[in-house]
Amino acid sequence: MNNKAKKLKILFVASESAPFAKAGGLGDVIYSLSLALKKLGQDVRIMMPRYGTIDLKKNKMKMELKSLKVPTDQPGGYPYLICNVKKNRGRNGASIPTYFLENMEYYEKRANVYGYSDDHIRWILLCRGVLEFLKVSNWKPNIIVASDWQTGLIPNYLKTVYDKDSILSKIGTIFAIHNLQYQGMCDFKFVQETERDSGKEPIPDFFNPRLAKLNWMLRGAIYSDIVTTVSPTYSREILTPEYGEGLNKIFAEHREKIFGILNGIDYEENNPEKSIHVPVKYNIKNLDGKKENKILLQKKFGFSQDDSVFLIGMVSRLTEQKGFDLLEKMIGPLLKNLSIQFIFLGDGESRYKEMIKNASEKFPEKIKYLFEFDPNLPHLIFSGADALLMPSKFEPCGITQIQAMRYGCVPIVRKTGGLADTVEDFNPQKKEGTGFVFQDYDPMDLFIAIVRAYNCFNFRNEWKQLVKRVLKKDFSWKKSAKEYLALFHQLLQKKNL
Repeated sequence: MNNKAKKLKILFVASESAPFAKAGGLGDVIYSLSLALKKLGQDVRIMMPRYGTIDLKKNKMKMELKSLKVPTDQPGGYPYLICNVKKNRGRNGASIPTYFLENMEYYEKRANVYGYSDDHIRWILLCRGVLEFLKVSNWKPNIIVASDWQTGLIPNYLKTVYDKDSILSKIGTIFAIHNLQYQGMCDFKFVQETERDSGKEPIPDFFNPRLAKLNWMLRGAIYSDIVTTVSPTYSREILTPEYGEGLNKIFAEHREKIFGILNGIDYEENNPEKSIHVPVKYNIKNLDGKKENKILLQKKFGFSQDDSVFLIGMVSRLTEQKGFDLLEKMIGPLLKNLSIQFIFLGDGESRYKEMIKNASEKFPEKIKYLFEFDPNLPHLIFSGADALLMPSKFEPCGITQIQAMRYGCVPIVRKTGGLADTVEDFNPQKKEGTGFVFQDYDPMDLFIAIVRAYNCFNFRNEWKQLVKRVLKKDFSWKKSAKEYLALFHQLLQKKNL
């Protein structure tokens, strides 16, 4: 049915979702995107395990289905695992209805989301448990969005074991790749070539040792109707050996169904006019508050308070992936030759901590750091710093630069993944662009990009216009949700549903 006004039923399946379980950024993405789609009038629900840390009293739940038999396919052993399904209705009508798959052994006795030796059994139980629940549920989705390798067997099951089911076989599947580095219990690069999973053999039973050697990411990509990544550029990068993490040939075979859609951010939480984390509020019409926040930020970190000094923030894990090996080679010349101040916020590798400490001892008036994560500090840094540095080796999407831009903090980035899609290089002749972009992963290219930003900053009127262009950009979840919705309709039209 080609009807853009049709209200879709969309089920997100994930290992984590805010506010119930968050081990990383995935939980926030699942919840925020679901909420944005709901605000566009769609019937959106989430399904995830109920871990032991999810409080039943605090999160009011009702029993949706008791004693669901989930087939294990084990010959002569345990033919089923028994699960309950509970449902949280959502609070004040604003949240997303969420289903929880309950199993005492694999979920309720576990405090953590990840990191168990039997994770392959825990995730196959989720994949098959979701489908067995949908067989008997009154609510049937048009679309299932399976997120990352933990849910990669859902499209596989639907195209094989459930392909004759009159209802389930009609469901469209999206496999959403948030982090390609993690592909399952045995990533391709750690498995001998003769043992590598081709994706063609049937899914083994729950307790078969072979299950742990499957590449779930590969299977999600092969069997799903559509594959999404978290930025358009990254969707093309994963076709190459440099970024494909061993799966580039598979992605190249399926390139026609791979799409990239940027993640968004919460525009209310990251709002310079309203944020409780921003001392002095400001907006595009009046940037005086940003200057005052800069002075407060300098004071907090023990810098001399001077609006004319170029202040760069870096909010990041201290790892090679984030470009610290480039900075290691250039931080000395930068601090020696430019009138700048650097703030580093984040934890990471001891090598880079030592590099920052040594630079701070040598240039105490130019570099300050905090090697821990304070969730409130990024907002103050974005609202007070002139620029954000993000010279990543690779960056599937990147949220930090989007948050910084929401506060008018000008990004200095490498042209990769989501950074390439969100930051347009400054052109002084055309008076265009929203940041400073360098292409090659090279220390001198990084140095030149920072010098370009520094020189522009010293032309204060030009810099002010640049900040205003940055503030005009729209990276809201609403924008992302509209792109996903168009993709969902495209898929259903293709399946003639």
